[in-house]
Amino acid sequence: METRTLGTQGLTASAIGYGAMGTAVGYGPTDDTESIAAIRRAHELGVTHFDTAEMYGWGEGEKLLGNALAPIRNGVTIATKFGLTPTYGQDSRPEHIREVVDNSLRNLGVDVIDVLYQHFPDPNVPVEDVVGVMKEYVDAGKVKYLGLSNAGEDVIRRAHAVHPISVLQSEYSLFAREVGSLLPVLEELGIGFVAYSPLARGFLSGAVQSREHYAADDFRQRIAWWNPENFDANVAMTSDLTKFAESKGATLSQLALAWLLTQKDYIVPIPGSRNPVRVAQNIAAANLTLNADDLAHIADIAPHGGKGGRLN
Repeated sequence: METRTLGTQGLTASAIGYGAMGTAVGYGPTDDTESIAAIRRAHELGVTHFDTAEMYGWGEGEKLLGNALAPIRNGVTIATKFGLTPTYGQDSRPEHIREVVDNSLRNLGVDVIDVLYQHFPDPNVPVEDVVGVMKEYVDAGKVKYLGLSNAGEDVIRRAHAVHPISVLQSEYSLFAREVGSLLPVLEELGIGFVAYSPLARGFLSGAVQSREHYAADDFRQRIAWWNPENFDANVAMTSDLTKFAESKGATLSQLALAWLLTQKDYIVPIPGSRNPVRVAQNIAAANLTLNADDLAHIADIAPHGGKGGRLN
C-alpha cells in the first residue's frame, strides 16, 4: 500500500489506517477474538497505522490493540489520546495527562507511543501548557510525534508554536466536510491529517439501519444524520452513491474512502471494522482511482455532505 507522510517530523503511515474505537465502545456488542483477527488482517494487507484512545473502554481498547499488535510492534505506528473524562468532559490538567500517558504505555505494552494526541481542547487549560507536558514525553523518548484531535485553527497555531505538531485528527467524510476549511492551515504549517469516521459513523458502510435498530448507548443515537427528518434523504443519497460505486466495480465504502484519499496526499482515513472481511474491503479502496469526472459526479450526488449536522 502507498505510504503517506504526516507532518515534517518523519511520521509516515499507510494510506489507509485502522481506527480501533469500535473494538471497545460506541457501536454495539464487541468480540475481542474477532477484533484481534480484524486488526491483524489489516496489517497483513498493508496497514501500518493503528489508532486508539484512553476513552475507548477506559484502557480496555488500548490493551486489546496492544495485544493484537504485540507480534508486529516494530512494523507499525500506534496512536493514542488523552484528555476526556468518563462523562465526556475535558481534563487536560498536567497531572492528569501524566497519569493517562503512563497508563497508556502500560496498557499498550509498549515503551514508546508513536503518536500522542490531545483528544479534545480543554477550555480550562491553555494548550501551551498541554503541549509542554506532551513535549516532556518526547524529550524522555516515550513519545515520538505529537498530534491534536478535534482542534480549531487558533489551538493548532498556538500548539505548533510550542512544539511541532505532526498531525491533526478530526472527523472527515463525504458526509462530514466541516474540517475542510482547516486544510490550508495544515498545509501552511506542514501538518498531516488523519480522518476519523471516514464512513460517516457507518452511514457510508453500505449497511446503515434506522436509529431504532441501535442500542440506547450507541453513538449513532446522537448523530443528526439519523434524525427522522434527515434519514430518508441521506439513505437516498447513499443509494445513488452506491449505484455509482457499482459502476466503478466498487462498494459504497470503497468509494467513500477513495474520495477522501483524492482530497489531499497528506490525508489518511482510519476506518474501523471488527470484521476481517470488511477490513479487507475497506483496504481495497486504496486501489480505486477516481478521476475528475468521477469526483464531479460524486459532487452532484452529495454536494454538501449528509443532511443534518454530525451531532444533534
